[in-house]
Amino acid sequence: MTPREKLKDASAGQFYSVTQLGTDLGVSARTIRFYEDKGLISPQRAGNNRVYTLRDRARMTLILRGKKLGFSLREIKEYLDLYDADPTHAKQLRLLLKAVSSRILQLEDQQVALTEALSELRDVESQAQTALATLESGPRRATG
Repeated sequence: MTPREKLKDASAGQFYSVTQLGTDLGVSARTIRFYEDKGLISPQRAGNNRVYTLRDRARMTLILRGKKLGFSLREIKEYLDLYDADPTHAKQLRLLLKAVSSRILQLEDQQVALTEALSELRDVESQAQTALATLESGPRRATG
């Protein structure tokens, strides 16, 4: 983050503790520290405490959205790094489009596989129900 960006964040006056940020985003403090350890966010320090800015919050939102959509941490980091490196964001958008297209193809393949698996499981379920109904309604043996 450039000194200008830090000043801009500081002037906005919006800072979060790890607990506040976690509560806002619906994740644990441990999750936030994990992404910090991976280099995806870099909070400022106030003594021994981490202080998260609006920029950190925005990055966490993108990280969580990326994970929800199935992107790897490496892919998310590459995307976030391009944001800082390219002021036009053209490279970032190209990378995003490529990654999204690839992910769509993966999910469509998984959707086909799931549809086939569900169909097969429904057939097995139907066969098992029929077999059980036949067994239960068949002639009873005499006891004793």
